[in-house]
Amino acid sequence: QVQLVESGGGLVQPGGSLTLSCAASGGAFTVYSMAWYRQAPGKQRELVAAIGGNGYTNYADSVKGRFAISRDNTKKTLYLQMNALKPEDTAVYYCNRLDTRVRVSWGQGTQVTVSS
Repeated sequence: QVQLVESGGGLVQPGGSLTLSCAASGGAFTVYSMAWYRQAPGKQRELVAAIGGNGYTNYADSVKGRFAISRDNTKKTLYLQMNALKPEDTAVYYCNRLDTRVRVSWGQGTQVTVSS
């Protein structure tokens, strides 16, 4: 059974940076495109960034130029480098497979709060 564990969130001031990690265990990793999602209070979960097994990346317009997604297939770990953070980036961040047909159970997520 695949398990995803997100970490690295916290409280940061506007303009600051954070790096999130997502450790996968119990299943295949390299063959799947992976993604970061976020859910702000009162809003639906949204796609933030995605990366293919070959390293191809894609970003939501709201984070382009500020966030960078990467993966280490040997460690089965997904990363999200977040720079120039804004209050509107405040949310719980989750990782999962990009293809909804093979998506696994959501982890607990990691809280990111951007506030002065």
